[in-house]
Amino acid sequence: MKRKRYEMEKTKKTELQTAIEELSLFITTKPGDNTEATHIPLRPLLSFCNLIIQVLDKIGPTMAVLRQDIDQNIQRLEKVCETDSCVYSNLVEILKKEKEEGTSKMVASCSRAIFWLTRTMDFTAGLLRSLSKETSSRMEEVVEECYMTTLKPHHGWIASAAFKVCLKLVPDNKTFMDAIGARDESNDTLKEDIDTLSSLLTPILKEIYFVLDRYGVNRLRSM
Repeated sequence: MKRKRYEMEKTKKTELQTAIEELSLFITTKPGDNTEATHIPLRPLLSFCNLIIQVLDKIGPTMAVLRQDIDQNIQRLEKVCETDSCVYSNLVEILKKEKEEGTSKMVASCSRAIFWLTRTMDFTAGLLRSLSKETSSRMEEVVEECYMTTLKPHHGWIASAAFKVCLKLVPDNKTFMDAIGARDESNDTLKEDIDTLSSLLTPILKEIYFVLDRYGVNRLRSM
């Protein structure tokens, strides 16, 4: 019985490995320089963001506010996608619709949800890369450094102050790395997974940022 349980744990995929599978199937299409004809599938991104929530849970309560924001933004986009799954399964169509309506910069807009989910993906990817390469750095320092480059420029004083308070609650590097890796994985395998995830995510983020910029929603701010 114990052996069977061990074998199940051994073959069970980690959040990172599941994320790699999701992103491996991600395909964007962009006919020439025509931004409006670009197709960026929404569903795989939402699935990936749900996996980010699971990774952030490993950090602990310090990410509670960010976790809640991600969940709310996912739900907002899922609702609009359900209104017409053929059209709004494409992220670009949502941005186009709200720009035409003049609602893209409103507090509860889907464009804003896309913007913050993209920033969160950037933060998570940067955090994992840093932890993989700078194993001697304190977790608190790595989280803060990634926050400063990806989320802080778009946070107002309330969000920034809340983050500083929660930063004191992050776990140490080993606890976090052990939590996101399979029980019998070596650090080398975990680092491989992180590198693979990063290589898949980087071009996707680049394309989304390009589209966000074209629709004028790449420099939004929170309170």
